[in-house]
Amino acid sequence: MAYLQDNDWSSKGMIKIRGDQCWRDLTCMNYHYETQPVPNPISYFMHQSPEVFHKFETLTNHFVELVVPFLLFLPRRLCMVGGAIQILFQVVLIISGNLSFLNWLTIVPSLACFDDASCSWLFSNSRNGVKWKVREVENEIKHSKQPPRLGCYMRRVFNLSLAGLIAYLSIPVVQNLLSQRQAMNTSFDPLRLVNTYGAFGSVTKERTEVIFEGTYGDPHGSTAKWEEYEFKCKPGNVTRAPCLISPYHYRLDWLMWFAAFQNYQRNPWLIHLGVKLLANDEDATSLIQNNPFEGKSPPRFIRAEHYRYRYTKINSKEAKAGKWWKRTKVGSYLPPISLDSVKDFMKQMDYTMPRIRKMRKH
Repeated sequence: MAYLQDNDWSSKGMIKIRGDQCWRDLTCMNYHYETQPVPNPISYFMHQSPEVFHKFETLTNHFVELVVPFLLFLPRRLCMVGGAIQILFQVVLIISGNLSFLNWLTIVPSLACFDDASCSWLFSNSRNGVKWKVREVENEIKHSKQPPRLGCYMRRVFNLSLAGLIAYLSIPVVQNLLSQRQAMNTSFDPLRLVNTYGAFGSVTKERTEVIFEGTYGDPHGSTAKWEEYEFKCKPGNVTRAPCLISPYHYRLDWLMWFAAFQNYQRNPWLIHLGVKLLANDEDATSLIQNNPFEGKSPPRFIRAEHYRYRYTKINSKEAKAGKWWKRTKVGSYLPPISLDSVKDFMKQMDYTMPRIRKMRKH
Protein backbone atom coordinates (compact mmCIF):
# COMPACT_ATOMS: atom_id res chain seq x y z
CA MET A 1 0.00 0.00 0.00
CA ALA A 2 2.82 2.38 0.85
CA TYR A 3 4.47 1.60 -2.49
CA LEU A 4 1.28 2.34 -4.43
CA GLN A 5 0.81 5.60 -2.56
CA ASP A 6 4.43 6.60 -3.17
CA ASN A 7 4.19 5.89 -6.89
CA ASP A 8 0.99 7.90 -7.22
CA TRP A 9 2.40 10.98 -5.50
CA SER A 10 5.72 10.85 -7.34
CA SER A 11 3.90 10.55 -10.66
CA LYS A 12 1.87 13.68 -9.97
CA GLY A 13 4.94 15.59 -8.83
CA MET A 14 7.04 14.62 -11.85
CA ILE A 15 4.22 15.46 -14.27
CA LYS A 16 4.15 18.99 -12.86
CA ILE A 17 7.91 19.55 -12.80
CA ARG A 18 8.20 18.35 -16.41
CA GLY A 19 5.03 20.09 -17.53
CA ASP A 20 3.98 23.72 -17.27
CA GLN A 21 6.72 26.32 -16.81
CA CYS A 22 4.68 27.91 -14.01
CA TRP A 23 5.42 24.91 -11.76
CA ARG A 24 9.12 25.62 -12.14
CA ASP A 25 8.93 29.38 -11.66
CA LEU A 26 6.45 28.93 -8.75
CA THR A 27 3.58 30.93 -10.27
CA CYS A 28 0.96 28.22 -10.93
CA MET A 29 -0.98 29.00 -7.77
CA ASN A 30 -1.45 32.56 -9.03
CA TYR A 31 -4.01 31.07 -11.43
CA HIS A 32 -5.21 27.77 -9.96
CA TYR A 33 -7.96 28.99 -7.64
CA GLU A 34 -9.60 31.07 -10.38
CA THR A 35 -9.24 28.60 -13.24
CA GLN A 36 -9.80 25.21 -11.56
CA PRO A 37 -12.80 23.23 -12.87
CA VAL A 38 -15.34 24.11 -10.17
CA PRO A 39 -14.23 26.73 -7.60
CA ASN A 40 -15.85 27.02 -4.18
CA PRO A 41 -16.30 30.13 -1.96
CA ILE A 42 -12.90 29.61 -0.28
CA SER A 43 -11.23 29.60 -3.73
CA TYR A 44 -12.30 33.22 -4.17
CA PHE A 45 -10.42 34.33 -1.06
CA MET A 46 -7.43 32.02 -1.58
CA HIS A 47 -6.90 33.47 -5.06
CA GLN A 48 -6.40 36.94 -3.57
CA SER A 49 -3.55 35.92 -1.28
CA PRO A 50 -0.19 37.72 -1.73
CA GLU A 51 2.07 36.36 -4.45
CA VAL A 52 4.69 35.31 -1.92
CA PHE A 53 2.07 33.05 -0.34
CA HIS A 54 1.24 31.51 -3.74
CA LYS A 55 4.95 30.76 -4.24
CA PHE A 56 5.01 29.11 -0.82
CA GLU A 57 1.98 27.01 -1.82
CA THR A 58 3.72 25.85 -4.99
CA LEU A 59 6.90 24.94 -3.08
CA THR A 60 4.77 23.05 -0.54
CA ASN A 61 3.12 21.12 -3.37
CA HIS A 62 6.52 20.05 -4.71
CA PHE A 63 7.67 19.03 -1.22
CA VAL A 64 4.56 16.93 -0.56
CA GLU A 65 4.58 15.21 -3.96
CA LEU A 66 8.31 14.77 -4.55
CA VAL A 67 9.92 14.46 -1.08
CA VAL A 68 7.29 13.24 1.39
CA PRO A 69 6.58 9.94 -0.49
CA PHE A 70 10.05 8.67 0.43
CA LEU A 71 9.15 8.95 4.12
CA LEU A 72 6.78 6.01 3.61
CA PHE A 73 9.78 3.66 3.24
CA LEU A 74 11.42 4.86 6.47
CA PRO A 75 10.88 3.62 10.06
CA ARG A 76 7.51 3.77 11.76
CA ARG A 77 7.53 7.31 13.14
CA LEU A 78 8.77 8.91 9.91
CA CYS A 79 6.24 6.88 7.94
CA MET A 80 3.45 8.26 10.13
CA VAL A 81 4.79 11.79 9.67
CA GLY A 82 4.64 11.28 5.90
CA GLY A 83 1.08 9.95 6.13
CA ALA A 84 -0.02 12.88 8.30
CA ILE A 85 1.47 15.42 5.86
CA GLN A 86 -0.30 13.78 2.92
CA ILE A 87 -3.65 13.74 4.72
CA LEU A 88 -3.26 17.39 5.77
CA PHE A 89 -2.41 18.33 2.19
CA GLN A 90 -5.56 16.61 0.90
CA VAL A 91 -7.69 18.37 3.52
CA VAL A 92 -6.35 21.73 2.31
CA LEU A 93 -7.25 20.78 -1.29
CA ILE A 94 -10.75 19.73 -0.19
CA ILE A 95 -11.27 23.07 1.54
CA SER A 96 -9.98 25.17 -1.36
CA GLY A 97 -11.91 23.68 -4.31
CA ASN A 98 -14.55 21.25 -5.58
CA LEU A 99 -12.34 18.45 -6.90
CA SER A 100 -15.10 15.83 -6.43
CA PHE A 101 -14.21 12.67 -4.50
CA LEU A 102 -10.61 12.58 -5.73
CA ASN A 103 -8.98 14.00 -2.59
CA TRP A 104 -11.19 12.00 -0.26
CA LEU A 105 -10.11 8.77 -1.96
CA THR A 106 -6.46 9.81 -1.82
CA ILE A 107 -6.71 10.02 1.97
CA VAL A 108 -7.63 6.32 2.21
CA PRO A 109 -4.22 4.78 1.30
CA SER A 110 -2.53 7.35 3.57
CA LEU A 111 -4.31 5.74 6.53
CA ALA A 112 -2.11 2.67 6.02
CA CYS A 113 0.81 4.73 7.37
CA PHE A 114 -0.65 4.48 10.89
CA ASP A 115 -0.38 1.23 12.87
CA ASP A 116 -2.71 0.01 15.64
CA ALA A 117 -0.61 1.52 18.42
CA SER A 118 -0.74 5.00 16.88
CA CYS A 119 -4.54 4.80 16.60
CA SER A 120 -5.17 3.27 20.04
CA TRP A 121 -6.07 6.65 21.59
CA LEU A 122 -9.30 6.52 19.59
CA PHE A 123 -10.60 3.63 21.72
CA SER A 124 -11.60 3.20 25.35
CA ASN A 125 -9.05 1.86 27.87
CA SER A 126 -11.70 0.48 30.26
CA ARG A 127 -11.84 -3.20 31.20
CA ASN A 128 -14.64 -3.85 28.72
CA GLY A 129 -13.18 -1.59 26.08
CA VAL A 130 -11.71 -2.47 22.70
CA LYS A 131 -8.09 -2.00 23.80
CA TRP A 132 -8.53 -4.42 26.70
CA LYS A 133 -10.03 -7.08 24.44
CA VAL A 134 -7.21 -6.66 21.93
CA ARG A 135 -4.62 -7.22 24.67
CA GLU A 136 -6.41 -10.40 25.73
CA VAL A 137 -6.33 -11.74 22.16
CA GLU A 138 -2.62 -10.83 21.84
CA ASN A 139 -1.80 -12.66 25.10
CA GLU A 140 -3.69 -15.76 23.96
CA ILE A 141 -1.75 -15.83 20.69
CA LYS A 142 1.55 -15.18 22.45
CA HIS A 143 1.15 -18.03 24.96
CA SER A 144 -0.50 -20.45 22.60
CA LYS A 145 1.58 -23.56 21.87
CA GLN A 146 -0.48 -24.61 18.89
CA PRO A 147 1.36 -24.58 15.54
CA PRO A 148 0.13 -22.10 12.89
CA ARG A 149 -2.91 -23.33 11.03
CA LEU A 150 -3.05 -24.03 7.32
CA GLY A 151 -5.07 -20.87 6.77
CA CYS A 152 -2.23 -18.80 8.23
CA TYR A 153 0.25 -20.22 5.72
CA MET A 154 -2.20 -19.74 2.86
CA ARG A 155 -2.67 -16.08 3.78
CA ARG A 156 1.10 -15.54 3.83
CA VAL A 157 1.48 -17.16 0.43
CA PHE A 158 -1.36 -15.05 -0.96
CA ASN A 159 0.11 -11.82 0.45
CA LEU A 160 3.56 -12.56 -1.00
CA SER A 161 2.08 -13.55 -4.35
CA LEU A 162 0.02 -10.37 -4.53
CA ALA A 163 3.05 -8.26 -3.62
CA GLY A 164 5.08 -9.97 -6.33
CA LEU A 165 2.33 -9.46 -8.92
CA ILE A 166 2.00 -5.76 -8.09
CA ALA A 167 5.79 -5.32 -8.24
CA TYR A 168 5.94 -7.02 -11.65
CA LEU A 169 3.05 -5.01 -13.10
CA SER A 170 4.63 -1.80 -11.76
CA ILE A 171 7.79 -2.15 -13.88
CA PRO A 172 6.35 -0.19 -16.87
CA VAL A 173 4.82 2.32 -14.45
CA VAL A 174 8.23 3.06 -12.91
CA GLN A 175 9.81 3.20 -16.37
CA ASN A 176 7.18 5.76 -17.37
CA LEU A 177 7.89 7.73 -14.21
CA LEU A 178 11.59 7.95 -15.08
CA SER A 179 10.98 8.70 -18.76
CA GLN A 180 11.43 12.19 -20.19
CA ARG A 181 8.19 11.58 -22.12
CA GLN A 182 6.15 10.65 -19.08
CA ALA A 183 2.55 9.75 -19.93
CA MET A 184 -0.25 10.98 -17.69
CA ASN A 185 -3.33 8.95 -16.67
CA THR A 186 -2.33 5.76 -18.48
CA SER A 187 -2.95 2.06 -17.80
CA PHE A 188 -0.30 -0.56 -18.55
CA ASP A 189 -2.22 -3.81 -18.13
CA PRO A 190 -5.60 -5.00 -19.47
CA LEU A 191 -7.09 -5.34 -15.97
CA ARG A 192 -5.98 -1.81 -14.98
CA LEU A 193 -4.57 -3.03 -11.67
CA VAL A 194 -1.60 -0.64 -11.70
CA ASN A 195 -1.76 2.71 -13.47
CA THR A 196 -0.03 6.05 -13.66
CA TYR A 197 -1.85 9.19 -12.63
CA GLY A 198 -1.22 12.91 -12.87
CA ALA A 199 -3.29 16.06 -12.45
CA PHE A 200 -2.75 19.71 -13.37
CA GLY A 201 0.47 19.06 -15.29
CA SER A 202 -0.44 22.33 -16.98
CA VAL A 203 -2.49 25.10 -15.41
CA THR A 204 -4.97 27.22 -17.36
CA LYS A 205 -4.07 30.90 -17.09
CA GLU A 206 -7.49 32.30 -18.06
CA ARG A 207 -10.97 31.11 -17.21
CA THR A 208 -13.52 31.02 -20.02
CA GLU A 209 -17.10 29.79 -19.78
CA VAL A 210 -19.69 28.56 -22.28
CA ILE A 211 -23.06 30.18 -21.59
CA PHE A 212 -26.19 28.67 -23.17
CA GLU A 213 -28.98 31.07 -24.14
CA GLY A 214 -32.42 30.60 -25.68
CA THR A 215 -34.89 32.86 -27.45
CA TYR A 216 -38.30 32.90 -29.14
CA GLY A 217 -37.32 35.69 -31.54
CA ASP A 218 -35.24 36.06 -34.66
CA PRO A 219 -31.73 34.86 -33.65
CA HIS A 220 -30.08 37.26 -36.07
CA GLY A 221 -32.22 40.27 -35.19
CA SER A 222 -31.33 42.96 -32.68
CA THR A 223 -34.68 42.66 -30.91
CA ALA A 224 -34.28 39.02 -29.88
CA LYS A 225 -34.42 38.54 -26.11
CA TRP A 226 -31.86 35.92 -25.12
CA GLU A 227 -32.32 34.24 -21.74
CA GLU A 228 -29.47 32.41 -20.01
CA TYR A 229 -29.50 28.87 -18.65
CA GLU A 230 -27.87 28.49 -15.25
CA PHE A 231 -25.92 25.34 -14.38
CA LYS A 232 -25.82 23.83 -10.93
CA CYS A 233 -22.31 24.83 -9.97
CA LYS A 234 -20.14 26.25 -12.74
CA PRO A 235 -19.81 30.06 -12.99
CA GLY A 236 -22.60 31.77 -14.89
CA ASN A 237 -24.51 34.54 -13.13
CA VAL A 238 -21.76 36.83 -11.80
CA THR A 239 -23.71 37.55 -8.59
CA ARG A 240 -24.14 33.88 -7.64
CA ALA A 241 -21.69 32.65 -5.01
CA PRO A 242 -19.48 29.66 -5.96
CA CYS A 243 -20.99 26.40 -4.74
CA LEU A 244 -19.68 23.90 -2.19
CA ILE A 245 -20.37 20.30 -3.30
CA SER A 246 -17.28 18.18 -2.53
CA PRO A 247 -17.18 15.17 -2.42
CA TYR A 248 -20.19 15.19 -4.77
CA HIS A 249 -19.47 15.63 -8.46
CA TYR A 250 -21.51 17.46 -11.11
CA ARG A 251 -20.19 15.73 -14.21
CA LEU A 252 -21.86 18.09 -16.71
CA ASP A 253 -20.41 21.20 -15.07
CA TRP A 254 -16.97 19.56 -15.16
CA LEU A 255 -17.32 18.75 -18.88
CA MET A 256 -18.39 22.32 -19.61
CA TRP A 257 -15.07 23.48 -18.11
CA PHE A 258 -13.17 21.34 -20.63
CA ALA A 259 -15.40 22.46 -23.50
CA ALA A 260 -14.72 26.13 -22.73
CA PHE A 261 -11.09 25.96 -23.87
CA GLN A 262 -11.89 23.85 -26.92
CA ASN A 263 -14.65 24.33 -29.51
CA TYR A 264 -18.02 22.79 -30.23
CA GLN A 265 -16.63 20.81 -33.17
CA ARG A 266 -14.55 18.79 -30.70
CA ASN A 267 -17.53 18.42 -28.37
CA PRO A 268 -20.53 17.22 -30.40
CA TRP A 269 -22.25 16.22 -27.17
CA LEU A 270 -22.64 19.94 -26.49
CA ILE A 271 -24.79 20.37 -29.60
CA HIS A 272 -26.83 17.38 -28.46
CA LEU A 273 -27.35 19.12 -25.12
CA GLY A 274 -28.55 22.22 -26.95
CA VAL A 275 -31.03 20.12 -28.91
CA LYS A 276 -32.36 18.66 -25.66
CA LEU A 277 -32.83 22.17 -24.28
CA LEU A 278 -34.73 23.13 -27.45
CA ALA A 279 -37.30 20.52 -26.44
CA ASN A 280 -37.31 21.29 -22.70
CA ASP A 281 -36.20 17.68 -22.23
CA GLU A 282 -36.69 16.73 -18.58
CA ASP A 283 -33.57 14.55 -18.40
CA ALA A 284 -31.42 17.43 -19.65
CA THR A 285 -33.03 20.20 -17.61
CA SER A 286 -32.69 18.10 -14.44
CA LEU A 287 -28.91 18.48 -14.81
CA ILE A 288 -28.99 22.28 -14.67
CA GLN A 289 -29.99 24.77 -11.98
CA ASN A 290 -32.33 27.07 -13.85
CA ASN A 291 -34.24 26.65 -17.10
CA PRO A 292 -35.63 30.09 -18.08
CA PHE A 293 -38.26 28.33 -20.18
CA GLU A 294 -39.55 26.04 -17.44
CA GLY A 295 -43.35 25.87 -17.53
CA LYS A 296 -43.37 27.65 -20.89
CA SER A 297 -42.98 26.67 -24.52
CA PRO A 298 -39.39 25.67 -25.30
CA PRO A 299 -37.23 28.24 -27.12
CA ARG A 300 -37.14 28.31 -30.93
CA PHE A 301 -33.38 28.85 -30.98
CA ILE A 302 -30.42 28.01 -28.73
CA ARG A 303 -26.93 29.45 -28.89
CA ALA A 304 -23.79 29.38 -26.75
CA GLU A 305 -21.69 32.45 -26.03
CA HIS A 306 -18.05 32.48 -24.92
CA TYR A 307 -17.04 34.64 -21.94
CA ARG A 308 -13.87 35.24 -19.98
CA TYR A 309 -14.42 35.23 -16.21
CA ARG A 310 -12.28 36.87 -13.51
CA TYR A 311 -12.80 37.12 -9.78
CA THR A 312 -13.73 40.55 -8.50
CA LYS A 313 -11.30 42.08 -6.02
CA ILE A 314 -12.26 41.93 -2.35
CA ASN A 315 -13.83 45.25 -1.27
CA SER A 316 -13.95 46.45 -4.88
CA LYS A 317 -16.96 48.29 -6.28
CA GLU A 318 -18.12 45.11 -8.04
CA ALA A 319 -17.71 42.99 -4.90
CA LYS A 320 -19.68 45.46 -2.79
CA ALA A 321 -22.43 45.24 -5.42
CA GLY A 322 -22.65 41.50 -4.73
CA LYS A 323 -20.60 40.28 -7.70
CA TRP A 324 -18.19 37.38 -7.28
CA TRP A 325 -17.14 37.47 -10.93
CA LYS A 326 -16.72 39.98 -13.73
CA ARG A 327 -16.95 38.74 -17.26
CA THR A 328 -16.01 39.90 -20.75
CA LYS A 329 -17.49 38.47 -23.93
CA VAL A 330 -14.95 36.65 -26.08
CA GLY A 331 -17.28 35.85 -28.95
CA SER A 332 -19.76 33.28 -30.22
CA TYR A 333 -19.11 29.67 -29.23
CA LEU A 334 -22.04 27.90 -30.89
CA PRO A 335 -24.11 29.77 -33.51
CA PRO A 336 -27.90 29.70 -33.12
CA ILE A 337 -29.47 26.31 -33.80
CA SER A 338 -33.06 25.13 -34.07
CA LEU A 339 -34.64 21.69 -34.16
CA ASP A 340 -34.97 21.97 -37.94
CA SER A 341 -31.35 22.99 -38.50
CA VAL A 342 -29.88 20.04 -36.58
CA LYS A 343 -31.80 17.17 -38.16
CA ASP A 344 -28.90 16.13 -40.41
CA PHE A 345 -26.45 16.37 -37.51
CA MET A 346 -28.65 14.23 -35.25
CA LYS A 347 -29.00 11.61 -37.98
CA GLN A 348 -25.27 11.61 -38.70
CA MET A 349 -24.42 11.14 -35.02
CA ASP A 350 -27.19 8.53 -34.61
CA TYR A 351 -28.86 10.65 -31.91
CA THR A 352 -32.61 10.46 -31.32
CA MET A 353 -34.55 13.67 -31.80
CA PRO A 354 -36.22 14.55 -28.50
CA ARG A 355 -39.93 15.00 -28.15
CA ILE A 356 -41.03 18.56 -27.53
CA ARG A 357 -42.37 18.90 -24.02
CA LYS A 358 -45.83 20.43 -24.26
CA MET A 359 -47.13 23.05 -21.85
CA ARG A 360 -49.60 21.96 -19.22
CA LYS A 361 -53.03 23.43 -19.47
CA HIS A 362 -54.20 25.20 -16.35
